[in-house]
Amino acid sequence: MAAKKTGQHREEKQKSMAPYSWLIALVLIALYGLYLLVSGGIGGGSSSAPTDGEELRVLFIDVGQADAALVTCGGESLLIDGGNVADSSTVYTVLEKNGVTHLDYIVCTHAHEDHVGGLSGALEACTAGTVYCPVTDYDSKAFRNFLDRVAEQNCELTVPKAGETFALGAAEVEILACDPEAEDTNNTSIVLRLAYGETSFLFMADAETPVERELLDAGTDLSATVLKVGHHGSGTSTSYRFLNEVMPAYAVISVGKDNSYGHPDEAVLSRLEDAGARILRTDELGDILFVSDGRTVTLPQIDGT
Repeated sequence: MAAKKTGQHREEKQKSMAPYSWLIALVLIALYGLYLLVSGGIGGGSSSAPTDGEELRVLFIDVGQADAALVTCGGESLLIDGGNVADSSTVYTVLEKNGVTHLDYIVCTHAHEDHVGGLSGALEACTAGTVYCPVTDYDSKAFRNFLDRVAEQNCELTVPKAGETFALGAAEVEILACDPEAEDTNNTSIVLRLAYGETSFLFMADAETPVERELLDAGTDLSATVLKVGHHGSGTSTSYRFLNEVMPAYAVISVGKDNSYGHPDEAVLSRLEDAGARILRTDELGDILFVSDGRTVTLPQIDGT
């Protein structure tokens, strides 16, 4: 009889608690959501936090067998390389067309003319904030002209270190590699990873497999929505091991039509296809514009989105 009463009492207690169980569950869910938000568990753990209506725009400029990219976000601008000397007017026009009169950051990834040459045109079109370069001296007319334009703006070259970051609007840019002492000038390249919400861009400049290997061995986060393929698609870059870590949805190759180097290398194209990347080439498409809202990237001039 006592056992029967005990069972009835337990059943009555459970019934009395039932109306509150849904409220307890809601509180627990809310607390867990708050924990994820604060700890970065929402949005892929990125430190960049896009605001409503703000866009990241990355324009890969067609400068033939060379590199140049204009990045804008939240009213701030970053220019990565400027093509050859002959591309100065092209870069100038692109900046003017996009209403850019001040470049918060300029990155000369390395001292070869096909990256530094057209930056003189950019410095004539715009005022400059911080100017990054892996070296402060290089024996070429193009580099000396670049130095002169920088000096005219009362700026100095800043040699960054791997691990440094800076904000561009709500986006975050990280220096992944910069080795001024590298024997090969290509491997002095400043390598950048730009994160914006759940999307990211990896700019490899002309870095070759030794740099890729160092980044991989260091456990660097190389994941990217968009990869700017290293060294114009040369076979000296974009190894399988590297691509397995990046796993890009898009791969941009900045390259000149019918160039004498045979870029992009067929083996590189094959590796990119195996990785499932959509390959976009400036020699076939001209300028290539990506727009990110922090969740997805689109190609408005190509796909009409």
